[in-house]
Amino acid sequence: MKKLINSARDVVPEMLEGLALANPGIALLDGANVALRADARAYARSGRVAVISGGGAGHEPAHAGYVGPGMLTAAVSGDVFTSPATDTILAAIRTVAGPAGVLLVVKSYTGDRLNFGLAAELARAEGIAVEVVVVADDVALTAGEDTAGRRGIAGTVFVHKVAGAAAEAGATLAEVRAEAEAAAGAIGTMGVALSPCTVPAAGQPGFELGEDEVELGLGIHGEAGVRRAKIAPADTFVAELLDRIVTETGLGAGDRVALLVNNLGGTPTMELDIVLRGAVRDLAGRGLILERAWRGSFLTALEMAGVSLSLLRVDDARLARLDAATSAPAWPTPVVGRVGEVTVLPAAPAPGTADAGTVLTEPTPLTRAVEAACAALTEAEPHLTELDRVVGDGDLGISLARGAEAVRRELPGYGGGDPAAVLRGLADTVRRALGGTSGPLYSVLLLRAAGAVEADPSPRGWREAVAAGARAIGELGGARVGDRTMLDALVPAGEALVGGASLAEAIDAAAAGTEETATHIARRGRSSYLGDRAIGTVDPGAEAVVIWLRAVADALDAEDE
Repeated sequence: MKKLINSARDVVPEMLEGLALANPGIALLDGANVALRADARAYARSGRVAVISGGGAGHEPAHAGYVGPGMLTAAVSGDVFTSPATDTILAAIRTVAGPAGVLLVVKSYTGDRLNFGLAAELARAEGIAVEVVVVADDVALTAGEDTAGRRGIAGTVFVHKVAGAAAEAGATLAEVRAEAEAAAGAIGTMGVALSPCTVPAAGQPGFELGEDEVELGLGIHGEAGVRRAKIAPADTFVAELLDRIVTETGLGAGDRVALLVNNLGGTPTMELDIVLRGAVRDLAGRGLILERAWRGSFLTALEMAGVSLSLLRVDDARLARLDAATSAPAWPTPVVGRVGEVTVLPAAPAPGTADAGTVLTEPTPLTRAVEAACAALTEAEPHLTELDRVVGDGDLGISLARGAEAVRRELPGYGGGDPAAVLRGLADTVRRALGGTSGPLYSVLLLRAAGAVEADPSPRGWREAVAAGARAIGELGGARVGDRTMLDALVPAGEALVGGASLAEAIDAAAAGTEETATHIARRGRSSYLGDRAIGTVDPGAEAVVIWLRAVADALDAEDE
């Protein structure tokens, strides 16, 4: 792997710092991977709606490149191809929120929906007016088919522009949401990849292509597409992409559209211009009226070679939003600025922020079990990374290891050893440290388990805690046994414990459930886009559950000796 980086762990903050150095109108939020307007506080006081978007890094210039007057007020970045953590999103909301409220523009990926959705709920509980618009413009997947659903891809940038222009013009939160929602529903996007990409943490490409092969209908996280095809002339692919987009969006002769020709990361400008030329001619042949066209790098997948096409149905009002002025550096208008120091704004504190609590001076059986689980997950990082590289985006191992590192660091402050307090401390740490899909899912598992143990601290309560945590994950994420998720290990373990089985028997049930995932087609998460290509490899999330359950059992056995 060849990358111009210093460390895989420092990619995101160093990238954001570079962006802010080149663009003095962009500031960074202290202690968080958040880019925001340097005048965000004054903007909030002006009575206009704040617009926030974001997601995993690796899509540059999205999302931070669209921060500026006329577009986004703030952009929240997770690690590469990993949703930002709930608390980071919440910090951004608190910082830019004014009396007019906040609109969150969210791409339709499980991790983004979970983390942005939970942050919105928490902000509303604090009295902040927050609305959410989810973008699912990927027409490669038919709406309602048995996958995790249509994804939000490059057409999301159109929604950023429409929402940002409406907010800058003084529209109310309800009006900004309505315009953004209408635009999101009027977009269709589909792409073709000529090469895979390599996530820095994984170190290997997400899939392999032959010299004469391409992937059609892929997402933006390095995952394979819905169909593999042979290389063909550019116009052939343009026609196939536009056929699908026009059909799925219901466009017809006489309709007015705007076109976005998006570089997936490694495509020369020469090829983008050839694609744009083909698209303009194709649309004219269909009788569509092309009002605007842009080409460039808008929302990428690291160094992936390829292109996506987005069509947005427009009228005079929506065209006015697209034409409205913006100084966001990634929108195709000139930006002039000098290199200077980064402006850093302090993060707004959480309401009722208090001390960390009683510091634990002596380890307990529970904290020793937690330490053992952390050590096991750290040791298993390469194994989990390899599994996730095959059926996901390759970041699970490093994400769980990063979470384990944070837990070890913060474990002494978890409430002086009270079991429920320790579990709630764990939930808080993993919510902040993990991000992606794992963060909110493990956090809700631990929160529900803490409630079960607090209600009944006996061994029966601990048995119920595992089952209760599994139920909470199903409720939040919408998954069930058989969907190729961590629930395929957790649910059998919880059911075995509630039924009176030993911990060793419960782990055997979890391991059997994990092995069974290798025979299932995924219905949730990124594996759901691979279809039967994921068969033969166990689900990495379920495998991780077995790993930490075994470590906990070994630690408890050592206590008894």
